[in-house]
Amino acid sequence: MSKTVFTSIVGCPNVGKSSILNKILGRKVAIVTQKPQTTRTKITGVLTSGETQYVFTDTPGFHRPRNVLDRKMMKAVGEGISGMDVCLFVTEPGGSIREEEKELLERLAKEKVPVILALNKTDTVKEREMIARKILRMTEIYDFAAVVPVSAKTGDNIDALLEEISAFAYESPHYFPDDALTDQPERVIAAEIIREKMLLYLDKEVPHGAAVSIERMRDRPQSDITDIDAEIYCERESHKGIIIGKGGSMLKKISSGARIDMERFFGCRINLQCRVKVKEDWRNREGLIKNFGLD
Repeated sequence: MSKTVFTSIVGCPNVGKSSILNKILGRKVAIVTQKPQTTRTKITGVLTSGETQYVFTDTPGFHRPRNVLDRKMMKAVGEGISGMDVCLFVTEPGGSIREEEKELLERLAKEKVPVILALNKTDTVKEREMIARKILRMTEIYDFAAVVPVSAKTGDNIDALLEEISAFAYESPHYFPDDALTDQPERVIAAEIIREKMLLYLDKEVPHGAAVSIERMRDRPQSDITDIDAEIYCERESHKGIIIGKGGSMLKKISSGARIDMERFFGCRINLQCRVKVKEDWRNREGLIKNFGLD
């Protein structure tokens, strides 16, 4: 008897939603950095274990929008919640409950979807009482279906988290092939890998004001080489200079790091060529947002 369960992963920026998804899948399908708002769109990850197929939707970090792109990201969060069998609400063990978290929980209550609380980054906590205190504060304001302290970094309790999610699986044909990992097109994955390296190597606002478009992705005949031409768009001429770097050093670093990850993911040699262009204030321009696949 085959089963399926659709799960949305939600929470504020930088709590480790994408890291949890990658750890569950055993493969990296969502980019991960220490910078907030790394995830811009919904990302689907698929895990088939035995007769059960888990379909995950990783959503952007819930925050108050400052531009058109931010509003699109918050729309993606709302769409990611709607119609799910269960939601995985991710937060950190320390600190108080954010106002944005309270607002997100209010939205989940209106959807009447079961919610599992995943308290991530437990490996960073020395005092276990801190975890207990945060769980108490969270459960005082919301009736969670289950609470699971986890560490996406070490994998601690990830199996327990899957077991809690599996309780919401229902008898159904699998919606994806059993060997599927994600429904993201290869061009989108390649673009996200490049953007991840920008977030890792560049400071402050520059990478958040950048988008990546894959203009060409073609396998060479009778060869294991794939040629990829990418264009990096930024909002200012000064940002273009920072991305390129002195003598092209930064762009070379970004391209080299991205190529290594692409070869690991796609299982072939990659010839990656990146160019940088300026599109002023693109995060507030509907047409450009749509062209970059962020609508």
